[in-house]
Amino acid sequence: MSIALSELATGQEIGSATLEISRADLVRYAGASGDFNPIHWNERFARSVELPGVIAHGMFTMGAAVQLVTDWIGDPGAVIDYQTRFTRPVPVQDLDDAPGAVVEVTGVIGALDTDNSTARVDLTVTFNGQKVLVKAQAVVRIW
Repeated sequence: MSIALSELATGQEIGSATLEISRADLVRYAGASGDFNPIHWNERFARSVELPGVIAHGMFTMGAAVQLVTDWIGDPGAVIDYQTRFTRPVPVQDLDDAPGAVVEVTGVIGALDTDNSTARVDLTVTFNGQKVLVKAQAVVRIW
């Protein structure tokens, strides 16, 4: 799919996604990232530091959320900037075959820059109706 900057408008929705996160996802991410902090895998430890239980890695949540943008633009290399603030943890329950957490992501065009051929996509990322990332913004180059 080819996207033309001239066909985009501020406020236009690019899509939405549901992210189903399991404890196995957290284990795989820990291995790939090297982040073995026990708050991401040990229920007892997570609760001992006053968390609601095991939580997803913030960078895992951030990376999973931007997948909406890369799917929309069709080229991960088109994402030239991506940033966010982490506001709430995403607790991931230990459920055998069901996702331990469900995160909702929606994206809208937040700004267009015709001089630089870029669009800023603003992401809304929620868990149980509450934002877990704020100011989640990806800038994509559109040729």
